[in-house]
Amino acid sequence: MLVPAMVAAAGERAAFRFIDFFTANIRNPNTRAAYAVAVRGFFGWLDQREIRELGAIRTHHVSAYIETLTRSYKAPTVKQHLAAIRNAVRLVDRRPGGRAEPGRRGARSQARRQKKGKTPVLDGDEAKKLIDSIDVSTIVGLRDRALIALLIYSFARISRPCT
Repeated sequence: MLVPAMVAAAGERAAFRFIDFFTANIRNPNTRAAYAVAVRGFFGWLDQREIRELGAIRTHHVSAYIETLTRSYKAPTVKQHLAAIRNAVRLVDRRPGGRAEPGRRGARSQARRQKKGKTPVLDGDEAKKLIDSIDVSTIVGLRDRALIALLIYSFARISRPCT
């Protein structure tokens, strides 16, 4: 993981915390890679605007960057970028005097709107078709059929209104 010039200029402790954020704090390799892309993009965006010190980053910088992302990406991606930026900057830029770190408050991503309503429920014919489609000639098939039947029955009981 390459340390951005801005973080390296902040000193050895900041560089160590930056590397530590990606290696020790994020266990999932896919999340680590996605956060690295997000943080690298943010620091590149700052560099293009000639903001070259960690202390110069303000909430409005994070907000402006997030606003540019909303033009190209969907809400979940923007939220992931914002989470990566908040966490990375919070760990790297520990400011004296209790000042709030940029990205900690104020910067928000767009709201995610769900397009579909409730989870679809299987009707009796669909449930029967699903159960009948499972191959029961093996022990695995029997197990799967039993588990799916149990799930279907449980959900049917939960979704049934009490009278």
